[in-house]
Amino acid sequence: MLTFPDISPEIIKIGPFALRWYGLMYVLGFTFGFHILKARIRKGFFKLPFEYADSYITFLVLGMLLGARLAYVFIYNWPYYSLHPGEIMAVWSGGLSFHGAMVGMIFSSWVFGKKHNIPLHCILDTLAIGAGPALFVGRMGNFINGELYGRVTDSWVAMIFPTDPERLPRFPSQLFQGLTEGICVFLLLSFIHRRLTATGKLKHGMLGAFFVGGYGFFRFFVEFTRQPDPQLGFVLGIFTMGQVLCALMMIAAVFQYAYVKKTQLTYEPVPSKDKNAPKVNFLEKFFAKFVA
Repeated sequence: MLTFPDISPEIIKIGPFALRWYGLMYVLGFTFGFHILKARIRKGFFKLPFEYADSYITFLVLGMLLGARLAYVFIYNWPYYSLHPGEIMAVWSGGLSFHGAMVGMIFSSWVFGKKHNIPLHCILDTLAIGAGPALFVGRMGNFINGELYGRVTDSWVAMIFPTDPERLPRFPSQLFQGLTEGICVFLLLSFIHRRLTATGKLKHGMLGAFFVGGYGFFRFFVEFTRQPDPQLGFVLGIFTMGQVLCALMMIAAVFQYAYVKKTQLTYEPVPSKDKNAPKVNFLEKFFAKFVA
Protein backbone atom coordinates (compact mmCIF):
# COMPACT_ATOMS: atom_id res chain seq x y z
CA MET A 1 0.00 0.00 0.00
CA LEU A 2 1.23 3.49 -0.86
CA THR A 3 1.57 6.26 1.71
CA PHE A 4 -0.45 9.43 1.26
CA PRO A 5 2.07 12.31 1.04
CA ASP A 6 2.17 14.65 4.01
CA ILE A 7 1.28 17.87 2.15
CA SER A 8 -0.74 20.53 3.89
CA PRO A 9 -3.64 21.86 1.75
CA GLU A 10 -2.51 25.34 2.81
CA ILE A 11 0.72 26.67 1.30
CA ILE A 12 0.88 29.57 3.71
CA LYS A 13 -1.47 31.06 6.27
CA ILE A 14 -1.32 34.56 7.72
CA GLY A 15 -4.10 35.27 10.20
CA PRO A 16 -7.46 34.54 8.54
CA PHE A 17 -5.86 34.50 5.09
CA ALA A 18 -4.67 31.19 3.64
CA LEU A 19 -3.16 30.44 0.25
CA ARG A 20 -4.28 26.91 -0.67
CA TRP A 21 -2.84 24.49 -3.21
CA TYR A 22 -6.31 23.97 -4.69
CA GLY A 23 -6.70 27.67 -5.49
CA LEU A 24 -3.17 27.80 -6.90
CA MET A 25 -4.01 24.89 -9.22
CA TYR A 26 -6.92 26.88 -10.66
CA VAL A 27 -4.56 29.79 -11.31
CA LEU A 28 -2.06 27.44 -12.97
CA GLY A 29 -4.79 25.86 -15.08
CA PHE A 30 -5.94 29.18 -16.49
CA THR A 31 -2.32 30.32 -16.91
CA PHE A 32 -1.57 27.27 -19.04
CA GLY A 33 -4.77 27.85 -21.01
CA PHE A 34 -3.84 31.49 -21.58
CA HIS A 35 -0.49 30.53 -23.10
CA ILE A 36 -2.12 27.88 -25.27
CA LEU A 37 -4.55 30.56 -26.47
CA LYS A 38 -1.66 32.91 -27.32
CA ALA A 39 0.16 30.16 -29.23
CA ARG A 40 -2.93 29.46 -31.35
CA ILE A 41 -3.52 33.17 -32.00
CA ARG A 42 0.10 33.57 -33.10
CA LYS A 43 -0.13 30.59 -35.47
CA GLY A 44 -3.44 31.74 -36.95
CA PHE A 45 -5.74 29.04 -35.58
CA PHE A 46 -7.69 31.58 -33.49
CA LYS A 47 -8.51 34.86 -35.24
CA LEU A 48 -8.39 37.26 -32.31
CA PRO A 49 -6.25 40.35 -31.62
CA PHE A 50 -3.90 39.71 -28.70
CA GLU A 51 -5.36 42.65 -26.79
CA TYR A 52 -8.62 40.67 -26.28
CA ALA A 53 -6.99 37.46 -25.03
CA ASP A 54 -7.26 38.56 -21.38
CA SER A 55 -10.94 39.36 -21.92
CA TYR A 56 -11.65 35.85 -23.20
CA ILE A 57 -9.97 34.27 -20.16
CA THR A 58 -12.17 36.45 -17.92
CA PHE A 59 -15.27 35.21 -19.76
CA LEU A 60 -14.10 31.62 -19.23
CA VAL A 61 -13.48 32.08 -15.50
CA LEU A 62 -16.94 33.53 -14.95
CA GLY A 63 -18.63 30.89 -17.09
CA MET A 64 -16.72 28.08 -15.40
CA LEU A 65 -17.56 29.17 -11.86
CA LEU A 66 -21.23 29.80 -12.59
CA GLY A 67 -21.77 26.61 -14.57
CA ALA A 68 -19.77 24.38 -12.21
CA ARG A 69 -21.61 25.65 -9.16
CA LEU A 70 -25.13 25.54 -10.57
CA ALA A 71 -24.66 22.01 -11.94
CA TYR A 72 -23.39 20.80 -8.57
CA VAL A 73 -26.31 22.43 -6.77
CA PHE A 74 -29.11 21.25 -9.07
CA ILE A 75 -27.75 17.88 -10.26
CA TYR A 76 -25.64 16.59 -7.40
CA ASN A 77 -27.08 18.08 -4.22
CA TRP A 78 -30.44 19.79 -4.76
CA PRO A 79 -32.16 18.22 -1.71
CA TYR A 80 -29.68 20.04 0.53
CA TYR A 81 -29.65 23.39 -1.28
CA SER A 82 -33.43 23.46 -1.64
CA LEU A 83 -33.44 23.76 2.15
CA HIS A 84 -30.45 26.15 2.26
CA PRO A 85 -30.93 28.50 -0.74
CA GLY A 86 -28.64 31.10 0.82
CA GLU A 87 -25.69 28.77 0.26
CA ILE A 88 -26.27 28.17 -3.45
CA MET A 89 -23.53 30.57 -4.56
CA ALA A 90 -21.16 29.86 -1.65
CA VAL A 91 -18.45 28.40 -3.89
CA TRP A 92 -15.85 28.86 -1.14
CA SER A 93 -17.54 26.08 0.82
CA GLY A 94 -16.82 23.56 -1.95
CA GLY A 95 -18.95 21.81 -4.53
CA LEU A 96 -18.16 22.23 -8.24
CA SER A 97 -19.06 20.02 -11.21
CA PHE A 98 -16.82 19.57 -14.25
CA HIS A 99 -19.76 18.91 -16.54
CA GLY A 100 -21.36 22.16 -15.38
CA ALA A 101 -18.06 23.99 -15.81
CA MET A 102 -17.86 22.75 -19.40
CA VAL A 103 -21.38 23.97 -20.21
CA GLY A 104 -20.64 27.31 -18.54
CA MET A 105 -17.44 27.79 -20.55
CA ILE A 106 -19.17 26.83 -23.80
CA PHE A 107 -21.88 29.40 -23.10
CA SER A 108 -19.37 32.14 -22.23
CA SER A 109 -17.38 31.23 -25.39
CA TRP A 110 -20.55 31.63 -27.45
CA VAL A 111 -21.17 35.07 -25.94
CA PHE A 112 -17.54 36.08 -26.55
CA GLY A 113 -17.62 34.74 -30.11
CA LYS A 114 -20.77 36.71 -30.89
CA LYS A 115 -19.10 39.86 -29.61
CA HIS A 116 -15.92 39.38 -31.66
CA ASN A 117 -17.38 37.60 -34.70
CA ILE A 118 -15.50 34.33 -34.14
CA PRO A 119 -17.17 30.99 -35.06
CA LEU A 120 -18.12 29.03 -31.95
CA HIS A 121 -16.59 25.78 -33.19
CA CYS A 122 -13.26 27.53 -33.72
CA ILE A 123 -13.32 28.85 -30.16
CA LEU A 124 -14.28 25.46 -28.75
CA ASP A 125 -11.30 23.78 -30.45
CA THR A 126 -8.92 26.06 -28.55
CA LEU A 127 -10.90 25.57 -25.36
CA ALA A 128 -10.73 21.79 -25.82
CA ILE A 129 -7.01 21.55 -26.37
CA GLY A 130 -6.34 23.94 -23.49
CA ALA A 131 -8.47 21.93 -21.07
CA GLY A 132 -6.09 18.99 -20.62
CA PRO A 133 -3.31 20.73 -18.62
CA ALA A 134 -5.95 22.56 -16.55
CA LEU A 135 -7.72 19.31 -15.73
CA PHE A 136 -4.46 17.68 -14.71
CA VAL A 137 -3.47 20.37 -12.20
CA GLY A 138 -7.05 20.57 -10.95
CA ARG A 139 -7.05 16.85 -10.09
CA MET A 140 -3.71 17.31 -8.34
CA GLY A 141 -5.45 19.93 -6.21
CA ASN A 142 -8.19 17.39 -5.39
CA PHE A 143 -5.50 14.88 -4.43
CA ILE A 144 -3.67 17.27 -2.09
CA ASN A 145 -6.99 18.15 -0.47
CA GLY A 146 -7.70 14.45 0.01
CA GLU A 147 -11.12 14.88 -1.64
CA LEU A 148 -12.92 12.89 -4.34
CA TYR A 149 -10.94 9.82 -3.30
CA GLY A 150 -11.50 6.34 -4.65
CA ARG A 151 -13.31 3.21 -3.63
CA VAL A 152 -12.02 0.72 -1.09
CA THR A 153 -9.47 -1.72 -2.54
CA ASP A 154 -6.74 -4.17 -1.54
CA SER A 155 -4.60 -3.13 -4.53
CA TRP A 156 -0.94 -2.15 -4.02
CA VAL A 157 -1.79 1.38 -5.24
CA ALA A 158 -4.21 1.93 -2.36
CA MET A 159 -3.83 4.84 0.04
CA ILE A 160 -5.46 5.84 3.31
CA PHE A 161 -6.66 9.41 2.96
CA PRO A 162 -6.57 11.53 6.13
CA THR A 163 -9.96 13.01 5.20
CA ASP A 164 -11.61 9.59 5.03
CA PRO A 165 -13.62 9.08 8.25
CA GLU A 166 -13.45 5.29 7.77
CA ARG A 167 -9.65 5.31 7.30
CA LEU A 168 -9.79 2.52 4.71
CA PRO A 169 -7.34 1.83 1.85
CA ARG A 170 -8.72 3.41 -1.32
CA PHE A 171 -7.77 4.03 -4.94
CA PRO A 172 -6.08 7.42 -5.54
CA SER A 173 -8.67 8.07 -8.23
CA GLN A 174 -7.72 11.76 -8.46
CA LEU A 175 -4.32 10.72 -9.87
CA PHE A 176 -5.96 8.33 -12.34
CA GLN A 177 -8.28 11.08 -13.50
CA GLY A 178 -5.50 13.65 -13.80
CA LEU A 179 -3.39 11.34 -15.95
CA THR A 180 -6.24 10.18 -18.21
CA GLU A 181 -8.63 13.15 -18.46
CA GLY A 182 -5.74 15.61 -18.38
CA ILE A 183 -2.51 14.30 -19.87
CA CYS A 184 -3.85 11.50 -22.11
CA VAL A 185 -6.62 13.64 -23.61
CA PHE A 186 -4.18 16.53 -24.16
CA LEU A 187 -1.65 14.30 -25.97
CA LEU A 188 -4.44 12.68 -28.00
CA LEU A 189 -5.75 16.05 -29.18
CA SER A 190 -2.22 17.22 -29.94
CA PHE A 191 -1.62 14.16 -32.14
CA ILE A 192 -4.96 14.58 -33.93
CA HIS A 193 -4.33 18.31 -34.39
CA ARG A 194 -0.95 17.79 -36.02
CA ARG A 195 -2.04 14.84 -38.15
CA LEU A 196 -5.18 16.48 -39.55
CA THR A 197 -3.45 19.85 -40.04
CA ALA A 198 -0.66 18.18 -42.03
CA THR A 199 -3.19 16.47 -44.30
CA GLY A 200 -5.40 19.55 -44.63
CA LYS A 201 -8.39 17.78 -43.08
CA LEU A 202 -8.75 19.65 -39.78
CA LYS A 203 -12.15 21.36 -39.64
CA HIS A 204 -13.58 23.76 -37.09
CA GLY A 205 -15.07 21.78 -34.23
CA MET A 206 -13.21 18.51 -34.69
CA LEU A 207 -10.94 18.99 -31.69
CA GLY A 208 -13.96 19.92 -29.59
CA ALA A 209 -15.72 16.71 -30.62
CA PHE A 210 -12.67 14.58 -29.85
CA PHE A 211 -12.31 16.23 -26.45
CA VAL A 212 -15.94 15.59 -25.50
CA GLY A 213 -15.65 11.96 -26.55
CA GLY A 214 -12.18 11.43 -25.08
CA TYR A 215 -12.97 12.95 -21.72
CA GLY A 216 -16.24 11.03 -21.52
CA PHE A 217 -14.49 7.75 -22.41
CA PHE A 218 -11.63 8.05 -19.91
CA ARG A 219 -13.72 9.32 -17.04
CA PHE A 220 -16.44 6.72 -17.57
CA PHE A 221 -13.98 3.90 -16.90
CA VAL A 222 -11.85 5.63 -14.26
CA GLU A 223 -15.07 6.41 -12.38
CA PHE A 224 -15.25 2.71 -11.47
CA THR A 225 -12.37 3.43 -9.06
CA ARG A 226 -13.90 6.62 -7.60
CA GLN A 227 -16.14 6.71 -4.56
CA PRO A 228 -19.63 7.88 -5.58
CA ASP A 229 -20.87 11.18 -4.19
CA PRO A 230 -22.32 10.34 -0.76
CA GLN A 231 -25.54 12.30 -1.29
CA LEU A 232 -26.26 10.45 -4.57
CA GLY A 233 -24.57 7.05 -4.42
CA PHE A 234 -25.27 4.92 -7.48
CA VAL A 235 -28.00 6.21 -9.77
CA LEU A 236 -28.34 3.41 -12.35
CA GLY A 237 -27.36 0.08 -10.88
CA ILE A 238 -23.54 0.04 -10.75
CA PHE A 239 -23.18 3.45 -12.40
CA THR A 240 -22.64 6.90 -10.88
CA MET A 241 -24.08 10.22 -11.97
CA GLY A 242 -20.66 11.10 -13.42
CA GLN A 243 -20.77 7.98 -15.61
CA VAL A 244 -24.28 8.74 -16.82
CA LEU A 245 -23.18 12.23 -17.87
CA CYS A 246 -20.02 10.83 -19.50
CA ALA A 247 -22.05 8.30 -21.48
CA LEU A 248 -24.16 11.18 -22.78
CA MET A 249 -20.92 13.02 -23.66
CA MET A 250 -19.68 10.10 -25.76
CA ILE A 251 -22.98 9.88 -27.61
CA ALA A 252 -23.01 13.64 -28.20
CA ALA A 253 -19.42 13.53 -29.48
CA VAL A 254 -20.37 11.11 -32.27
CA PHE A 255 -23.12 13.41 -33.52
CA GLN A 256 -20.93 16.49 -33.01
CA TYR A 257 -18.11 15.01 -35.10
CA ALA A 258 -20.48 13.97 -37.89
CA TYR A 259 -21.95 17.46 -37.94
CA VAL A 260 -18.68 19.40 -38.05
CA LYS A 261 -17.12 17.05 -40.60
CA LYS A 262 -19.99 17.74 -43.00
CA THR A 263 -20.71 21.41 -42.37
CA GLN A 264 -17.71 23.24 -40.94
CA LEU A 265 -14.81 25.04 -42.64
CA THR A 266 -11.33 23.59 -42.94
CA TYR A 267 -8.63 25.44 -41.02
CA GLU A 268 -6.43 27.66 -43.18
CA PRO A 269 -4.09 29.15 -40.55
CA VAL A 270 -2.24 32.36 -41.41
CA PRO A 271 0.33 33.44 -38.79
CA SER A 272 -0.74 36.56 -36.93
CA LYS A 273 0.94 39.87 -37.78
CA ASP A 274 -0.59 41.70 -34.82
CA LYS A 275 1.73 44.57 -33.86
CA ASN A 276 0.52 44.29 -30.26
CA ALA A 277 1.65 40.68 -29.96
CA PRO A 278 3.52 40.05 -26.70
CA LYS A 279 6.93 38.44 -26.72
CA VAL A 280 6.99 34.66 -26.76
CA ASN A 281 7.86 33.30 -23.31
CA PHE A 282 8.94 29.79 -22.37
CA LEU A 283 5.42 28.58 -21.51
CA GLU A 284 3.98 29.63 -24.85
CA LYS A 285 6.99 28.17 -26.65
CA PHE A 286 6.48 24.86 -24.80
CA PHE A 287 2.76 24.55 -25.50
CA ALA A 288 3.19 25.66 -29.12
CA LYS A 289 4.98 22.37 -29.77
CA PHE A 290 1.73 20.56 -28.99
CA VAL A 291 -1.14 22.82 -29.99
CA ALA A 292 -0.19 25.06 -32.90
